[in-house]
Amino acid sequence: MRLGDHTVVPDLAAWKKERLPGPPETNWICVPPGWVCEVLSQSTIRLDRLKKMPIYARFGVSFIWLVDPVARTLEVFRLESGHWLLTMTAGEDQKVRAEPFQEIEIDLSNLWWD
Repeated sequence: MRLGDHTVVPDLAAWKKERLPGPPETNWICVPPGWVCEVLSQSTIRLDRLKKMPIYARFGVSFIWLVDPVARTLEVFRLESGHWLLTMTAGEDQKVRAEPFQEIEIDLSNLWWD
C-alpha cells in the first residue's frame, strides 16, 4: 500500500465499500484502509508499533489491531484526534466484539497455536 511517500504492507486491511468501490487499477493501493491488523513478531514489533502506527494515523486509518500470538493478546486502537486510543486489550480464550467489527463475536482461542 502506498501512503504518501511511505510503502506499508499490513498483514490484513479492510476498506468500506464507499471508500474503495472496486478493485484498484494497479497492483498497489493508495487509498488508506479503515482498518488494519498487524501480527506482531520479534522481527516486526518495533516496525509495527514505532513506524507503521504513526503512518497509519497520519493517513487517517480509523482502527488498528495488534495481535501478538506469543503473548496471546489482541490490542484494539481507535484513531482519536490524530492519536491512537487503546480501546481494548483481550487475550487467551476470551470472546470479544472488537470495533470496527463489534457486530460479530470473535473467539480469540481460534487465533493461537496450541
